[in-house]
Amino acid sequence: MSEVNMSFSHYMDDEYEKLFRRMNPPRVVIDNEACKNATVIRVDSANKHGILLEVVQILTDLNLIITKAYISSDGGWFMDVFNVTGQDGNKVTDEAILDYIRKSLGPESCVTSPMRSVGVKQTMDHTAIELMGTDRPGLLSEVSAVLTNLKCNILNAEVWTHNTRAAAVMHVTDEETGSAISDPQRLSIIKELLCNVLGGGNKKRGAKTVVTDEATHTERRLHQMMFADRDYERVNDDDDFAEKQRPNVNVVNWSDKDYSVVTIQCKDRPKLLFDTVCTLTDMQYVVFHANIDAEGPEAYQEYYIKHIDGSPVKSDAERQRVIQCLAAAIERRVSEGLKLELCTTDRVGLLSDVTRIFRENSLTVTRAEVATKGGKAVNTFYVRGASGFPVDSKTIESIRQTIGNTILKVKGSPEEMKSVPQDSPTRSLFSGLFKSRSFVNFGLVKSYS
Repeated sequence: MSEVNMSFSHYMDDEYEKLFRRMNPPRVVIDNEACKNATVIRVDSANKHGILLEVVQILTDLNLIITKAYISSDGGWFMDVFNVTGQDGNKVTDEAILDYIRKSLGPESCVTSPMRSVGVKQTMDHTAIELMGTDRPGLLSEVSAVLTNLKCNILNAEVWTHNTRAAAVMHVTDEETGSAISDPQRLSIIKELLCNVLGGGNKKRGAKTVVTDEATHTERRLHQMMFADRDYERVNDDDDFAEKQRPNVNVVNWSDKDYSVVTIQCKDRPKLLFDTVCTLTDMQYVVFHANIDAEGPEAYQEYYIKHIDGSPVKSDAERQRVIQCLAAAIERRVSEGLKLELCTTDRVGLLSDVTRIFRENSLTVTRAEVATKGGKAVNTFYVRGASGFPVDSKTIESIRQTIGNTILKVKGSPEEMKSVPQDSPTRSLFSGLFKSRSFVNFGLVKSYS
């Protein structure tokens, strides 16, 4: 009886939400005249938990660069202003993209996509596999080899590594039918064999494999998986150099208000805002106000937050956890290593063959993005040499000759890698004092005593 009541209550909540949004439809205004070098997008909507993430997620998925943002959501209304550009740094003028933004965030969205289901949709086109385990050299090669031997074709995959842990979301289909895999026995075998590969002899930190026919937002899911795995807990706390070079994250309480103020300063990079907002949302914090500035090489973010229960950060332990989790969210997507791009006709076993060649040449994959578009495999790999050393130029040339010089291209120079690792989270992230842009500097907020 209680399950029936809960189901009915959930149904009524959804119906009330739809009614409220119909009576108070969101409004989107796109202005290409207000700012000299960016498109200004204003979003006004009824406020609820998760709405900021949905807006940022839609803009990020369009590969737009958010250079500035101001967020205010005190009371029952949510008001956002975003300055965005395309990847080329120019204003967004493509009417198809602008129309998509209006439809996704405007009045039509209240009928087609309630805010409750951020980034989640059902699909039968492929089977999604989520992997979590201890990182080690050759892991991606072993995983892809297992899937190839089990007659699975890898359509898309994203792999992150951070703090000795590895997480991946892969979309696979049956090699023969080209559709999702539905046989329970076969799915059980896939799960068992992948768990064996992920185990890697590490009994202290477990391995996990989930097979599902639901497709979540891949990048958000990777954040959730690594957060649940507690990758934010440092393995080597005595690494003084790394400690100094981490993102500068601080949390203080506003003396006159019940807000906690989170300030972040680090080297800017694509999707940084999504990563931090995603983490705050998944940690059950609500952003009431925010100021984002990423017009230069470094990014500055300031959030005024409360827990979903209405309280600010209550203890030093909670404060440290927020700092650790946000730093981890920033570092996960930082690309440590040499960037390699592969573009060729897709075929079953391609990822297995390519990563096997990497492994045979003692290269470790630190991050990977695998996609299939119109029959073409478009893959990006970030690699390092054995034991984390820079990649040798002769090794790269040998690999390119094996795979094909026109198929595998190098983005960046191996010679440069020997002195400055590309975008290394322990060497390139900005560290230093915050600039005087925050309320912290005006004495309106105070640190914990």
